[in-house]
Amino acid sequence: MMHMTFYWGRKVTLLFDSWKTNSWTSYAFTLLACLVLAAFYQFLEDRRIKFKLLAAGRPPAQSPIEAPLLQRKIAGWGPAKFAGAFLFGINSAIGYLLMLAVMSFNGGVFIAVVAGLAIGYLLYRSGGDDVLVVDNTCGCA
Repeated sequence: MMHMTFYWGRKVTLLFDSWKTNSWTSYAFTLLACLVLAAFYQFLEDRRIKFKLLAAGRPPAQSPIEAPLLQRKIAGWGPAKFAGAFLFGINSAIGYLLMLAVMSFNGGVFIAVVAGLAIGYLLYRSGGDDVLVVDNTCGCA
């Protein structure tokens, strides 16, 4: 029976029937995998935004904040645009897998995913080059 409320414990089934933890060691490795995957999600999001800026013809380092509705779309289909689309697909898949992992309702998995997202943001996206990119990261938009 699947849990429908948060619980704490080392026994968790994550994403696949074959990914079950029965010992504290396997649970710790599962939490580490969730943390690393969540940090990797933030890294890919940073790369995707940089490719989006390259596809728009602006270098990532110098991107002034502009009125988003006044920007012109670049009609080119360069490699940066395809790379950005590819990263969007990969990033969406990782995001949905992280969401499903959190839906295991295990408190440790929830904390590991949130901590991984925070650490990834700190390492990859919290630099001084804040960029305004009007984009919806939801895969269903």
